[in-house]
Amino acid sequence: TINSIIGLLGLGPVEWLTSPRYALGTLISLGVWQFGSSMLIFLAAIKNIPASYHEAAIVDGATKFQRTLHIDLPFLVPTMTMLLILDCGSVMSVGFEKAYALQNDLNIGVSEIISTYVYKVGLINRDQAFSTAIGLFNAAVNAVLLITVNAVTRKMGENSLW
Repeated sequence: TINSIIGLLGLGPVEWLTSPRYALGTLISLGVWQFGSSMLIFLAAIKNIPASYHEAAIVDGATKFQRTLHIDLPFLVPTMTMLLILDCGSVMSVGFEKAYALQNDLNIGVSEIISTYVYKVGLINRDQAFSTAIGLFNAAVNAVLLITVNAVTRKMGENSLW
């Protein structure tokens, strides 16, 4: 574990989830760790770039950086655009399960997110009306962000959801 490695350096263990100082960073790190699913999509998009483009660029004397800049990036722009639009549509919806499972009384101040708050208000405090209003507001903000980012990407280029 990470605390074992830190112990080898002569430092004490870090309280990753019980300290408000580290809990937020831990939750963010777990979110970044889940970026791997997007990487699979990018790898599939890179696989679809015709090899003849790279072969022609090599014959013309292009460096790896030039091939990346002038071949790979233009082919990846539609994929990046779609992922941006879809991710902006769920920017307010951080993973409930991860946040709720890692919450405790010591880190509640930094680990409370909208979805865990909706759960607590609706099911624990039994105020379903207020919980529904919060959830609806969250969904409305996500929808506005999705529509706005889609409109901006449509104006900038030909890539959009509709």
